[in-house]
Amino acid sequence: MPSRQRWAVRVVALLVVFGLLTPVAASALTYQPDPRSDLQSGRITSPANGTTVVSVQGYVFDGNTNPKKPARIIGIGERGETKWVHDDSVDNGAWFFDVDPLPNGNLLVSSPRAGDTVVYEFDPDSQRRVWQQGFDMTDTHDVDRLSDDELLIANMREWNATSETSGDRIVVYNRTTEEITWEWYFRDHFPASTDGGYNDDWSHVNDVDYIGDDRILLSPRNFDQAIVVDMDSGEIVQRLGSDDEYEILREQHNPDYLVSEDGTPTMLVADSGNNRVVEYARENGTWVRTWSVGSNTLNWPRDADRLPNGNTLITDTLNHRVMEVTPRGEVVWEYYATWGPYDAERVAHGDESSGPTIRDMNASGTYDITGSAELAPGGDDRVSFPARMRATFAETPIEGPMTAVATRWAHLAPWFRPVWMSSWDFASALGAGFVLLGWGVVEAVVARKRIVAALRSAVGRGSSQG
Repeated sequence: MPSRQRWAVRVVALLVVFGLLTPVAASALTYQPDPRSDLQSGRITSPANGTTVVSVQGYVFDGNTNPKKPARIIGIGERGETKWVHDDSVDNGAWFFDVDPLPNGNLLVSSPRAGDTVVYEFDPDSQRRVWQQGFDMTDTHDVDRLSDDELLIANMREWNATSETSGDRIVVYNRTTEEITWEWYFRDHFPASTDGGYNDDWSHVNDVDYIGDDRILLSPRNFDQAIVVDMDSGEIVQRLGSDDEYEILREQHNPDYLVSEDGTPTMLVADSGNNRVVEYARENGTWVRTWSVGSNTLNWPRDADRLPNGNTLITDTLNHRVMEVTPRGEVVWEYYATWGPYDAERVAHGDESSGPTIRDMNASGTYDITGSAELAPGGDDRVSFPARMRATFAETPIEGPMTAVATRWAHLAPWFRPVWMSSWDFASALGAGFVLLGWGVVEAVVARKRIVAALRSAVGRGSSQG
């Protein structure tokens, strides 16, 4: 390439990079964090029945919590007012996952930190731990109270590096005797080839619920299914979904087991990878989807509880909010909580779902979510980059692949994007990075050609002189 053309290409590349980074720089210079947008109510047309408790996962990198993306537990009043915030700074790198209301009004909390998991009973009134128990378990998402003495624990990421096998399991731990009294291993019930084979996060079991009659409901997220296990026999007696069958479930969280008025087994699931909440009823040996809500709006929902009034409390993680919606998807109560809410419970109704099934309410169908305040906590956008991608490529031959890219972007980008960047700014910064990378590769190739040409010329001159 002639020298003049090379300089023209450099000028164009420089202008492109400058254009892409200009809005990023403007955002950085003008960013003024508004503490009111960190925790705030959204649309409230129907006050909640008492306090709602939300666990906020927070963001930890390399063992350190990002102070702008904190982990915490929040108590929220009937009209969306923030009543209290539990920001536990004991040990660095804390996450908050499952939080369960207990009969005495306290909360059972699961909080991984420093490579282990701390489980404790928390008194919201005194803001103190009643008791705590540490476990040599990494990243435990769910611990449930089985009895006064027993805890039911979903033990994920139990990797044996020596044998290269997964020890992911469910255990019952007795706090009085300090012993594990029951164990159930996923490797005994799933082929080793599931989810592409054993790895250090094989099942990613994120939920375990006791549903009565010595049965437990499990959510191995990476297996794309929810299963019911008989604790006496150890057998899987019900199964919703299967590995990589994404039309049914995709990397789901926190399924709840309901029974309709006529005795029909029903599951309500936060179908995270499909960005929706779904309900399935068991008919003649087959699971039938009876309800789907939110695919137009939700971004990685990770909890859904049916309330006694028939509404559903949804934790919409990457939109940083919790919302109560009617069976037809209308938002009647909404609260925004950065960064990354995981679990939400309406304290008056206890742990998990306690309301009717969709069929019992004659509300089966697929619904959009409507009526949200559509606030932008943490400086995010009202119309995000992935949302624009989906809209741009809708009804085109590449709609499927671009929707998949947009979904993956929506899932991953918020974890790495600085709080002062919008999703558009982040996309611009990455675009500038790719242009600079391509520019660098081209310059390296040109420099290499020059060096090779110079060496050949030197060798040629030496040969001619010899």
